[in-house]
Amino acid sequence: MDDAAARWDELARQVLGTGGLDRDAALVLAGEGDTAGLMRAAASVRDAGFGSVVTVSRKVFIPLTQLCRDVCHYCTFAHPPRRGQRAFLTPGEVLEIARAGARVGCDEALFTLGDKPELRYKVVREELAALGYATTLDYLKAMAELVLRETGLLPHLNAGVLTVDDLSMLRKVSASQGMMIETTSERLSARGGPHFGSPDKLPAARLATLEAAGEAQVPFTTGLLIGIGETRTERVEALLSIRASHARHGHVQEVIIQNFRAKAGTRMAEAPEPSLDEHLWTIALARLILGPSISIQAPPNLRADELAPLIAAGINDWGGVSPVTPDHVNPEAPWPALAALANATAKAGKVLSPRLAVYPTYLFDAPRWLDKAVTPFVLRRADAGGLAHESGWRVGEGESFDSTVVEWPASPAIAGEARDLDALFDKAFAGRGLEEAEIVRLFDARGHEAQRVAEAADALRREAVGDTVSYVVTRNINYTNVCSYRCGFCAFSKGRHNEHLRGKPYELDLGEIQRRTVEAWERGATEVCMQGGIHPDFSGETYLSIVRAVKQAVPDMHVHAFSSLEVRHGASTLGLSVTEFLIALKEAGLGTLPGTAAEILDDEIRAIICPDKLNTAEWLDTIGAAHRVGLKTTSTIMFGHVDHYRHWARHLIRLRHLQEETGGITELVPLPFLHMEAPLYLKGGTRQGPSRREALLMHAVGRLALHPVIPNVQASWVKLGEGGIVAALKSGANDIGGTLMDESISRAAGGMHGQEFPPDRMEAAVRASGRLARQRTTTYTDAPSRQKQRSYAANALTPRVEAAAGKFAKVGSFAARRG
Repeated sequence: MDDAAARWDELARQVLGTGGLDRDAALVLAGEGDTAGLMRAAASVRDAGFGSVVTVSRKVFIPLTQLCRDVCHYCTFAHPPRRGQRAFLTPGEVLEIARAGARVGCDEALFTLGDKPELRYKVVREELAALGYATTLDYLKAMAELVLRETGLLPHLNAGVLTVDDLSMLRKVSASQGMMIETTSERLSARGGPHFGSPDKLPAARLATLEAAGEAQVPFTTGLLIGIGETRTERVEALLSIRASHARHGHVQEVIIQNFRAKAGTRMAEAPEPSLDEHLWTIALARLILGPSISIQAPPNLRADELAPLIAAGINDWGGVSPVTPDHVNPEAPWPALAALANATAKAGKVLSPRLAVYPTYLFDAPRWLDKAVTPFVLRRADAGGLAHESGWRVGEGESFDSTVVEWPASPAIAGEARDLDALFDKAFAGRGLEEAEIVRLFDARGHEAQRVAEAADALRREAVGDTVSYVVTRNINYTNVCSYRCGFCAFSKGRHNEHLRGKPYELDLGEIQRRTVEAWERGATEVCMQGGIHPDFSGETYLSIVRAVKQAVPDMHVHAFSSLEVRHGASTLGLSVTEFLIALKEAGLGTLPGTAAEILDDEIRAIICPDKLNTAEWLDTIGAAHRVGLKTTSTIMFGHVDHYRHWARHLIRLRHLQEETGGITELVPLPFLHMEAPLYLKGGTRQGPSRREALLMHAVGRLALHPVIPNVQASWVKLGEGGIVAALKSGANDIGGTLMDESISRAAGGMHGQEFPPDRMEAAVRASGRLARQRTTTYTDAPSRQKQRSYAANALTPRVEAAAGKFAKVGSFAARRG
C-alpha cells in the first residue's frame, strides 16, 4: 500500500471512530483535490454502515400542484397558472396515479408540489375553496390520507418550508417527509442569484424547517443541489449544518447529492452543469462528514451512464425510481428500468434491494418516529430487516411462489463476491457453529448473495444427508380449538377473547379421535399428530386418555403429540413434575413430541406475541426433559411477525446448544407466520409474514447454522405451497413434512394451500426439484411396505365430526365426556 492510500484508509478509520469529520477537518478537505482518495475513504465508511446493499424505492410521483410562490431560475416544474388548466390534481387523478403504482408493486407515493401557491395566486385560493380546503397543506393531508387508505402506498411528502405544527399535521398521514436544503449560501438568494425572488429558498427558512422536522420527530430527507453557483466550502458548510441538526434530533434518514441540470426556457439554461468529478467529490465529502449511518443518495436518472462511479464515491441509495410516472422535476431524464439498475449496481459490486419511504432505523423505533395510524401500513410492506418485500408473494396465499404479479428483477452476479460469506460457509461446513452476528449476516443476504447462501446450504444438504427427500403419511388431529391463552399470532384457538375469529369452538370426543385414527391407518398413515388449545377443563388425565385411545384403536400407530405448553399444563393439573408427566405419557404410548410452542425463543419477542405463554427457558427445559426420558422431538421456528434477524439467530443458537446437550431433535421445521387472521396483525401490530427471500433463507441458514447436529430441515407445504417447497428443496431442505389429511391451524389463519397433500403430489413436487422421494416414519426410518401401498390407493376422507364445545364450562366438555 502506498502512502496516499494509507492516508485515506486512516481517514476512514478516524471517521468510523468519531461518526464523521469534525468541522475543522471538513473545512480543510474543502480544498482537497484528490477526488480518488476521498472516494476510497468514503467507500470504506459507506461499507461499514451499509455493507453490500444499495437501496431503491419503487415509487409513483404525484405532482399535486405545479404552482409555487417561488421563482427559482433553474426550475421547470413550477410555473404560473395556465388558462384551462386546474391548479391541483383532483382526488380521482391522485388515486389513478397511486393505483397504477400499486398494481406494479410500488411502495411509495411521492407527493411533490410548489410552495404555498395560495399566497401568490388568487386562482389557487379559489380552487382550494371549491375543493373544500383552506390551504394547500390541508389538501395535501387529505390526498395523502386518501392514497394511504385506498392503496396502502406510503406517502413521502415534499411540501417545502414548514413549521413544527405543519410537519406534525402531515406526520399523521405520511411515512416520511423531505425538503432539500440545496444550499446555505445566502448570496445565492441575492439579486442575480438562482434563488432571487424565492422567499422559501432563504437558507434560514430552510434550516428552520430542517430543525422543525427534528422537533416533530419526522423521518426526514434533505440534500444539496450542486452546481448552481455555490463553492465547495459552501457545500461543506451546508453538510455541517445538516449534521448539526441531525445530532440534535436524529431525524435525517437520507441526504441527496443532486447535480444541477440546465433546462431550456430557464434563466440558467446556459449555465454550466457540474462535472462528474465535482459530483463525486461532493458525495465523498458528504459521506465523510455524515458518517456511516445516514443514507446518501444520488438520482440515477441524472447520470444514467455514470452509475458505477457514484457508488464508488460512497452512496448507498438511488432514491425513488418509478415504473409508472416520469420525473416531473427532470422530465428530460427518464428513470432507469429496475432490471437495468440492478445490473449496473451489480457491476459496481453491490446488491440492489427495494426499500420503503421510511428507513429501517426509524421503523424499528416506530412509536417515536411514526404515527400509530401509519405504522400498520408500513409494517405490511416491511421485511424483518426493515426494507421492502421484493415481491407480492405472501405466506399461505393462493398466489404461486414462482410467479407473482409483482416481481423484483432477477439477481445478477455482483463484481467481487463478498469474501465474508465464503468464510461463513467454510465455518458452517466444518460444523463449528456460527455466532449471532454471523447468522444475522446470512439472513441479511439479498439478491445474488441470498442465492449464494441457498446454494451453499443445498451443497451442505447434499453432503450431509444426500439427495433423497423424505415425507411422512400422517393425520393431524386437533382435538379442541378452545384455549385459555391469548397468543397474538393464533387464529385457531377459541376463547372468551377470540370467538369472533373464523371457526366455532369445538371438542372431539375419544370416539371421534379413534375413528380418525383408524381411518388414517387405513389410508396408509404411520403417525397421528395431535395438538390442541389449552382447554380450561382439560387436565393431564385428558392427555393421557387421548394417547391411550389412539393406541387402543390402532396399536401400531405412532403418536406424535403435545406441545411443551400442553405438557406443562398437564403436569401442573396432576401435581406432577414435567419429567414425571412425560414418563406417564410415554408409558401410555406417546412416541414423540412436536417442537411447537417455540415460536421465537427470545423473551423480548414472546412478551409481545405470547406474553402469557411459557417463556424461552421453560420451553427449552421441557423439550430437554422429553429428550432425557427418551422422547425425541422436532423443533420449530415461527417467524416473520415482530421479530428481526437477531432474534432468528438467537433461536437457532439455542436450538443448537440444546441439541448438543441432548441429541433429541429430529428436524428443524420453519413455520412462516400467516398474518391474514392473526389477532395481532388485525390490530396493526405485525408484518405480513416473511418475504419470499426470507422464507427460503430460513431453510438455508437453518441448515448452515445447525450442521451437523440437526440433520433434517423440513419445508411446510401448508405455508409455502407446492412451488415453495420445490424452492426450499433447493435451499437446504431435505424433508417436506406430512400429508396431514386434516389441516386446521393454518386454514384458520387464512392459509389457502388446502388440508391434504397426498403422496402422489408429494412425490411430483420432489421430482420437480430433481430429487427422489422416500416415504418415512416419524423417526426417519423407512415406512412399512403395507402402509406405503395403502397410501397410494387411499379412499376419500369421510366427513369429520366436531362437537360444539361447551361455553368454556365443564358441563358438556371433553373432560366430562371422555369416558
